[in-house]
Amino acid sequence: MLAFREDIRDFLRAEPDCILVTLTGAAGSTPRDTDAWMLVSRARLFGTIGGGQLEYMAIDQARRALRTDSLAAGLAVPLGPAIGQCCGGHVGIAFTRMDKDVALQLVARSDAEIASRPHVYVFGAGHVGRVLAAALSLAPLRVILVDTREEELSACPVAGIETCLTPMPEAIVRDAPPASAFVVLTHDHALDFLITAEVLQREDAAYVGMIGSKTKRATFRNWLSREVARPDLFDRLICPIGGTTVKDKRPAVIATLAAAEILTAALLHNSLNRNRFKDKIMQKI
Repeated sequence: MLAFREDIRDFLRAEPDCILVTLTGAAGSTPRDTDAWMLVSRARLFGTIGGGQLEYMAIDQARRALRTDSLAAGLAVPLGPAIGQCCGGHVGIAFTRMDKDVALQLVARSDAEIASRPHVYVFGAGHVGRVLAAALSLAPLRVILVDTREEELSACPVAGIETCLTPMPEAIVRDAPPASAFVVLTHDHALDFLITAEVLQREDAAYVGMIGSKTKRATFRNWLSREVARPDLFDRLICPIGGTTVKDKRPAVIATLAAAEILTAALLHNSLNRNRFKDKIMQKI
C-alpha cells in the first residue's frame, strides 16, 4: 500500500488554472536554492519557495496574473529590510503559466525526486514504530513500515507510508536498495537481533538502529559475536535510538528524537553518494 502526502497530480486535476513559480537564481543567504518551486492557483498552493515576505510577493504576483489573465513578469528580489527579510541574499523568480507540456514536465520532475528519495525501513509497527514512521513520512524520504502482524500495520493509516506484511522481515533487508536506512523495533527481541544482524552484514546502509537499553545492547553484542562471529559489525549499530540525553521513554518522544537522527544520517549519506557519482562522471569527461 503506497500513498504520498502530497500528490501533484491531484493538485493539477483540481487546480488546472495555476502558475508555476520557480527560483531562477539564489545568491548569498537565501531561504531556498534553485531547486525550489511552487504552484499557485486562485485558492490553493502546492509546495514552497521558502516562505516569508518573499513567498508572499511571489503569490501576489502570480494571482494578479491569474485574475487579469496576463503574463507575470519575473522578479529580482534582494532579501533585505526593504521587504522585511534579513537573509541578505538575492533571488530571481520566474512565473510560468500552466499548460499540458509544463504539467507533464513538472509531474516527471516530481516523480524523479520521489524516486530518488532515501529508503527508510522501520521494522515493527507497534507504538513507537507507528509514530516514528509517521514522523519520517513528513520528510523527503520513502518510508516502509514492516511487520509480521497485519493488525498492527492496519493501525497505521498515515498517507506517505508504505506497509509491508511479511513472515520473514529479514528477507526485506536483503532486497533493500543501497544506502537505505534501517531501524529495528519489533515486539520480539530475538527477531530484533535477527533483523539487525542481517542489516549489519550489509556495508552500504546509511543508518542501522535498534531500540533498546544498555542491557539489550550488551546482550546483542554477545549474541552477534557468538552467532555471526563478526563482533566488528557491532560498531556500526546505533542502540539505543534517539540518543541518551533525554531520559523520556514515551513513544512519541523516542520516535521524534530517533526521526531526527535517522533523517540526518539518510540525507547526509545520500548527499555523499551524489557527490561521489558526480566526481566519477567528471573524471570520465
